[in-house]
Amino acid sequence: MIKTTDEGPHLHILVVGWEGGGNVPPTLAAVRALVGRGHDVRLIADDTMKAEAIEAGARFLPWKRAPNRPDRTFESCFIRDWETADPLAGFQRGCERIFVGPAQAYAEDILEALAAEPSDILLGSDLLFGSMLAGEIAKVPTALLASNISLWALPGHPPFGPGFQPARSATDRARDAEVSAMVEQIWEGFLPCLNAARAHFGVAPLTHVYEQHLSAGRHLLATSSSFDFPTEHLPNRVRYVGPLLEMPSWANKRWAYEPARATRPLVLVSFSTTNQGQADVLQRVISCLAEEPIEVVVTLGKALEGLRLQSAANVTILPNAVHDDILVKARAVVTHGGHGTIMRSLHHGVPLVVLPMGRDQNDNAARVDYHGVGVRLDPSIAPQMLSEAVRRVLSEPSFGERALALGRTIAEEGPGAARLVAEIEDFVKRSAQGALSAA
Repeated sequence: MIKTTDEGPHLHILVVGWEGGGNVPPTLAAVRALVGRGHDVRLIADDTMKAEAIEAGARFLPWKRAPNRPDRTFESCFIRDWETADPLAGFQRGCERIFVGPAQAYAEDILEALAAEPSDILLGSDLLFGSMLAGEIAKVPTALLASNISLWALPGHPPFGPGFQPARSATDRARDAEVSAMVEQIWEGFLPCLNAARAHFGVAPLTHVYEQHLSAGRHLLATSSSFDFPTEHLPNRVRYVGPLLEMPSWANKRWAYEPARATRPLVLVSFSTTNQGQADVLQRVISCLAEEPIEVVVTLGKALEGLRLQSAANVTILPNAVHDDILVKARAVVTHGGHGTIMRSLHHGVPLVVLPMGRDQNDNAARVDYHGVGVRLDPSIAPQMLSEAVRRVLSEPSFGERALALGRTIAEEGPGAARLVAEIEDFVKRSAQGALSAA
């Protein structure tokens, strides 16, 4: 099926996407890069991504059996992790409702798409076990795209979730082992569900849930190795491709700094494009910064654009905005710690104050702290301490210097889109060579 031209191979690629907020821009960036290279790309995803997929040059397929969000309102969210204060309970919801629970439905939709039109490679999601299962069943080369750091701990890394720093003592290693066992126990609770899906397709059961992701030949991390913790050795199947930064389609409002207000430091406040129950935290941040001699720009996401917040004379609240316009002037960013916001801030050399609220944010914040490019705070922190943290990041040059240096290092690794394309083309080439050798 692979056609080769002077510019390289022409591949038929099926990309898997789902509406999870921060994972959408990297998925669309991958689609755009692959189409730009001349590959034929189909994206199977939620209806929310249809217009963006077509604009990026892909042919779109909707989920039929699998969960499919019709819009980006918080009412349509399947996981609804903001309804519980327990992060483990939120993680279990994700596993039950999206990641593992509907694996059979996701796999059926993907297999139907592959049967209708064979592909040279399946670019699945590191969170959708159904995409991994479909690749295994169809025996098509399968790569998984992670929109940020690895969900599965790399050698020498702490377990995903709590936001630990790398272990430096026997006590730390015992801590990591205890949490890893706890997380594994949660995963294993979904083993019967996953094996039932496998039995439906006539494939052998697994002993552990994590074995499913090993069926994919590549695990592509859309983050920077320089931002991530150092690793003792990187498994050959795991590749850093770099950040895939693409602004959401709805973030289209241009922002211009008013010259009359340009004498005071500018701080960007951004707390996710999806609902995490962050209204109270966001209001406390605004009220806190209203007392400071700074200018504040607050951007809301699609799911928060109707949120009513009390503002102040030095605060501008925008329902959506192009962050790059603000970051070229900003001296600091106050954020929940989403991967995209952090990467974009570092791209502009802007230090951060991070108040993680769950998901991958604790681990992103741990890396910000590790590299000294900002400070990490608990979202429940007292206003006075938050003010002090913002003043510190603004007043101590070392934060900005380290953020600028790390941003340059990340840029020197090369553009993520080009690296992702190169990895996919190399993987398909090696898979074809392996198939020929086996024959």
